[in-house]
Amino acid sequence: MSTDTVVIKKYGNRRLYDTSGSRYVNLDDIAALVRNGKDVQVVDAKTGEDLTRVTLTQVIVEDAKDQPTGLPLELLRQLIVASDRVGQEFIMWYLRSAFDTYQKVQNSLQTRLTEMQSAALSPLQMMKNFIQSSAQENPSGSSEELQEMRKRIAELEARLAKPKLAKKRVRRAKP
Repeated sequence: MSTDTVVIKKYGNRRLYDTSGSRYVNLDDIAALVRNGKDVQVVDAKTGEDLTRVTLTQVIVEDAKDQPTGLPLELLRQLIVASDRVGQEFIMWYLRSAFDTYQKVQNSLQTRLTEMQSAALSPLQMMKNFIQSSAQENPSGSSEELQEMRKRIAELEARLAKPKLAKKRVRRAKP
């Protein structure tokens, strides 16, 4: 068990106790822990039996009650039908693969959005990088053009660096 694992003890009266936080929790609290990246382990307080899988399934079921969508009915039916070990292993492998693919797409999308955001926020830096890479690729190119572009960039940077003067409104006294 890693040091980041939050151990939850489940008592006979169905109460859940977070041993690391020294507090009673509910299924929503457990869902929040998992969503925040915590590794949660639920154990029976009396026997020490691992109840994590059952408890996390309860969290999913409770979430599904509040949402009009949830797991597709056909998938739920197939989970019930696949009561043999081979069927369950196949469905779990399939779900794991689908979720891994989903996470890869999400991470890729997030990376692209971050790149686009940084590009949008720093067009002058992009222009500098472009000029520098152009100069390195084509050192014998038109140096006049390059000097002119450098001059323009310097002017733009100087304009951006100047603090904008706030216009003061002059109130006229009412007669």
